[in-house]
Amino acid sequence: MTPVRAAFLSLFMLSGIVLWGAGIYSADAAGEHLVIDGYGVSATTR
Repeated sequence: MTPVRAAFLSLFMLSGIVLWGAGIYSADAAGEHLVIDGYGVSATTR
């Protein structure tokens, strides 16, 4: 694999991870759910 193809693949994968995270966050925010991380810890600000 050439360095250019590796850079494009890395950029594509990172953008996919960022978009996935933004989608999960917005779906949680739209449903008025508490945001909970993978360890079961939630931030309560009320």
